Amino acid sequence: MIKKVLAIYYTQSGQMTDIMENFTAPLVADGADVDIISVKPVVDYNFPWTGKRFFSVMPDCQLGVPTELHDFELKYDSYDLVILGYQPWFLSPSIPSNSIIQHPKFRAVVKDTPVVTISAGRNMWLNAFDKIKLLLADAGAKFIGNVALVDTNPNFVSFVTIFYWMLSGKKERYLNIFPKPGVSDEDIQHTGVYGEILSKRLQSSDFAGLQQELVNVGAVKIKYPLMVIEGKAGVIFKVWAKFISKRKNKMPWISAFKYYLFIALFLGAPILLILDAIFLRPFTQKGIRAKKQHYLLLN
Repeated sequence: MIKKVLAIYYTQSGQMTDIMENFTAPLVADGADVDIISVKPVVDYNFPWTGKRFFSVMPDCQLGVPTELHDFELKYDSYDLVILGYQPWFLSPSIPSNSIIQHPKFRAVVKDTPVVTISAGRNMWLNAFDKIKLLLADAGAKFIGNVALVDTNPNFVSFVTIFYWMLSGKKERYLNIFPKPGVSDEDIQHTGVYGEILSKRLQSSDFAGLQQELVNVGAVKIKYPLMVIEGKAGVIFKVWAKFISKRKNKMPWISAFKYYLFIALFLGAPILLILDAIFLRPFTQKGIRAKKQHYLLLN
């Protein structure tokens, strides 16, 4: 029997389209009927961004406020597998991605259906992942696997290159000095390996242990310093979002958040990591291992 797969995603820059094509190629090659859908918001998020537009989406993004999507047609009423591609914005699922999960058509087909997620972000995806899990659970989905693609360059380097890409629209080497921004071409192509694993599991309808198998070939990696930073930042971002959302004139406060973000990244984060290395990390190894397993294995 031919397996029916829904691969649904939003893309702003086109990167997620490349990822989805590589990830689903082995399923297509093995005979699955893959229904690939790229959703479009009614009020789109133009690429490249402007700085003002980029920071303006933070409150709604953090608070999970959906946006209206253009209507999309699903080929089937039910599927054997759903693949959801998304990107983190401000430590949360992007507004269009969040809107997909809350859309009635998606919720109807995802209930009691195995779901695999694949994300593409700069380097911080943990908070977005936790929110995605809750949204999928609320929709009644069976969450069986996750792939987290990131820019593997150092934090400062990726910060510079991602802003160059976002504001210029050019995925190229800034000043011919910095590396290309975003997920590397090699890592995008490597998603075909994850797709091969998923395809074999789909053919047998046996998804037990899928996530461990994906982790074994590098589908998810956890960097402890980023886990520490994101753990603190997630709480603070939510406070900012709630505060700004209640303001009649939001833009001055959004500008304040922008400057806070720069200060936190370049000054606050290094201090936080030094303090953690001295006072916490040596004494909390068991908790650290458990937290890593939470993100690696969908616990």
